[in-house]
Amino acid sequence: MKSLYKITFLICITILVSSCHNNSKPNYQYMPNMYEPVSYETYEESSAFKNGKEGQLPPEGTINRGFEPYEYENSTAGYDLAKLNLKSPLDSISEKDVEKSKELFDIYCAICHGVEGNGKGKLVTQGKFLGVPSYKDRIITEGSVFHVQTYGLNSMGAYANQLNSHERWLVSSYVINLKAKL
Repeated sequence: MKSLYKITFLICITILVSSCHNNSKPNYQYMPNMYEPVSYETYEESSAFKNGKEGQLPPEGTINRGFEPYEYENSTAGYDLAKLNLKSPLDSISEKDVEKSKELFDIYCAICHGVEGNGKGKLVTQGKFLGVPSYKDRIITEGSVFHVQTYGLNSMGAYANQLNSHERWLVSSYVINLKAKL
């Protein structure tokens, strides 16, 4: 009988102790400053910096990680300079790159310019956009195509956010090949 009381008592103690356990909040914090950091609001006043603000501007001359500067300005003069002077950094294009450039052209350009570059894309034939030029009618270079993809021209928007510079150069070379076929 005494052993039954002991077993019951132990079971009750075990249930009582385990019911007080909370997995979301540990009992002991050995280094609480690692768990509860001192955080600052973005535009809050603070003595951490000289001007008393938390939100700081980047230092002069810095650029975003992964950003590649483009030296031609977004204007007609910049377009003309790019058309004359800008050359592709791609020395040779492999078969894999040709396939990639066709794929990129089909995704981003063919909807308006057409698969053949004749200006008869799906949106043009449905009457959504009018006046999309054929590559045959335009005097274009790889530099001018790259510039237009970077900044956009007339009703065509820029594709610099969708395509990195290497992909824009691939599409530019594909456009020049399409123009030669027309």
